[in-house]
Amino acid sequence: MTLNRILQAESVAIVGASKVDTKRGFQAIRILLDEKYEGKIYPVNPKEKSIMGLHCFAKISDIEGPVDLALITTPAKTIPAVLEDCGKKGVAGAVIIAGGFGETGEEGRRVEEALMIAARRNQVRLIGPNTSGMMNLCTNLNLVGLQDAPRGDIALVSQSGNMALSLFTEAKLKSNRGFSYYVGVGNELDIRFHEYLEFFKNDPQTRAVLLYVEGMRDGRRFLQEAYKTTLHKPIILLKSGRSSTGQRSAGSHTGALAGMSEVARTAFQRSGIIVVEKSDTLFPVAEALSNLPALKNNKVAILADGGGHATIAADILTDLGVGIPELSQKTQEKLKKILPFTASIRNPVDVAGGTDSDPSLFAECADLILKDPNVGGLLMVGLFGGYGIRFAKSLIWKEEDAAHQLGKLLLKKNKPIIVHSLYSSVKPHALELLRYYGIPVHDSLDVACSCFGALAERGRYLQEYHGKVNFVFNWGAKAKPEGRQIIEQAQAEGRHYLLEPEAKRLFQIHGAPVADDQLATTADEAVKIAKKIGGEVVLKIVSPDILHKSDAKGVRLHLKTAAAVRSAFIDITKCAREYNKDANIRGVLVTPMAEPGIEVIIGTKIDDQFGPVIMFGLGGIMVEVLKDVAFRVLPISPHSASTMMAEIRSAPMLNGIRGSAPYDKGAIRKLLLLCSEIVEAYPEISEMDLNPVIVYETGVHMVDARVILKNNVASENNHAG
Repeated sequence: MTLNRILQAESVAIVGASKVDTKRGFQAIRILLDEKYEGKIYPVNPKEKSIMGLHCFAKISDIEGPVDLALITTPAKTIPAVLEDCGKKGVAGAVIIAGGFGETGEEGRRVEEALMIAARRNQVRLIGPNTSGMMNLCTNLNLVGLQDAPRGDIALVSQSGNMALSLFTEAKLKSNRGFSYYVGVGNELDIRFHEYLEFFKNDPQTRAVLLYVEGMRDGRRFLQEAYKTTLHKPIILLKSGRSSTGQRSAGSHTGALAGMSEVARTAFQRSGIIVVEKSDTLFPVAEALSNLPALKNNKVAILADGGGHATIAADILTDLGVGIPELSQKTQEKLKKILPFTASIRNPVDVAGGTDSDPSLFAECADLILKDPNVGGLLMVGLFGGYGIRFAKSLIWKEEDAAHQLGKLLLKKNKPIIVHSLYSSVKPHALELLRYYGIPVHDSLDVACSCFGALAERGRYLQEYHGKVNFVFNWGAKAKPEGRQIIEQAQAEGRHYLLEPEAKRLFQIHGAPVADDQLATTADEAVKIAKKIGGEVVLKIVSPDILHKSDAKGVRLHLKTAAAVRSAFIDITKCAREYNKDANIRGVLVTPMAEPGIEVIIGTKIDDQFGPVIMFGLGGIMVEVLKDVAFRVLPISPHSASTMMAEIRSAPMLNGIRGSAPYDKGAIRKLLLLCSEIVEAYPEISEMDLNPVIVYETGVHMVDARVILKNNVASENNHAG
């Protein structure tokens, strides 16, 4: 309800109102008056009696009527006092234009903290600071100062005012679509991205949400809200800050954490968000998703008047994972009857000059193609819209008639149509008619294909089963009493990690296949345990003072005889004491030597933006050098675990190499799910590392397990939602 009062404000106070036309406090009032804002406008300036015919108030609390929203244009140091006055008046929210807060460094963070304290004390929600403003184009509430913003049904939430300006400009020049709202989130100090999503999810004026994100302060809550929203409305997102340089830039610009790009990308996609990688496809994709039906069967037909564009389009769509199905025999026979014998009619369909004298044939071909049950959507590429320019003016009428027919087909067939035209920038009337009917027109073949890629992704997502992808943890629900005891014992000893036997036992009590490890405190005991195990064994030092065993030369492999085990025990304990003479040596772990298989690595950590995440990859060179890993935000479902295994580049190795049997992917999946369960069961866990895990044709062997605990768990639910 608070955001309703802010984004749909019926009254607004302009703090810092001015008679100087270069000041923001002047421009805001002028544009509200020019665009006939439907609510009440209250200028606030103690030095003025009236501005532009409106009575001016010394402070907000002097205003007689209710005030929903304040636009504060005064310097940063004045804002806490203004918020105190807002609190007295019961103002719901404030848009803070000023910068100089967290994005500038330590001093700015102190000013930011004082600002937030004042806002909370007075129950005033904040947009910004360091924002370009906000607009509700449905009520003409324009607190940005940008005139003639294109109106439509796309809500724009952006951390960059210039990015928003470029999107407004693009919409005006290349489309007849526009925006329902714009919010510049700025530093996202108070109102967060997920709160805007919740508002737009329920807003009847908004059909799609477009986001430009540099960093966000509550990524998990955002994912939870995005998951709810995308089942009803598409969300399109461009995330900057993927490179190390981009991350530094994002930090200085917004004061927010840019985070790990791969974690962010997969998390966004799992919540149903369409992630756009290039800025020039951001608005076109939003336009397509807000107005066209999703591609239901991932199959597109291409209708072209030239083989080159048709082939390029087919290549791009294929790279995007969109199918190019062969048309049915029935469809091909009907196309034969209306096109020259030289035409290609399988898909892509190349009219081979058949439209040169009659471009209305495009509509006839489109009708036949869209009736084909193999076809989910149509991409037209080439000269359409330019026949009257390229060949003869008399063809203009036929192109316009074809545009009307194509528009009716979109409504009738409920299958998406997108047009690529070399003449898009000329804006012939035929292409403007297509836009009127909601058919996007682009002069870039790559952009047109990217839009179909997004429609295909949207269609696939809506048809998927979305079990347990809502990013919500039920902390502690699956904890085991012995597991709690293991962690509490480590904490009682002041340790921030579990010893290897403790870590393996934690996994074992949750059902993981753990080898029969035993702790030996003497060389004789080690020999006895090794004899009981049989075969080759491994010895590892166990000490709360030695986290990395290899650094202390605390591991011995391939021990076959009693003499070798005895010698290794003595040598390991000696090396450990040389590494740390004060080390508390609990003993030596004796464990079976793992048989050869394929090595994988599984790890979890706390991501700055999204909380607990899990990583999977093949071990050895694949992870050390090639960084061939997949990430997911926890918790994960069985489907997510399977897709993690499938998306790494080296995934085919799990299917067996050169005729060898495939490895047990089911066992890997169970272990991934078990890691998810353990992280959810024990919020004290900060990191886990299973490296390596040896995978066989049947089963897995957890060779090593490391569990790191948080220094404190006071903020454990910050990432849980």
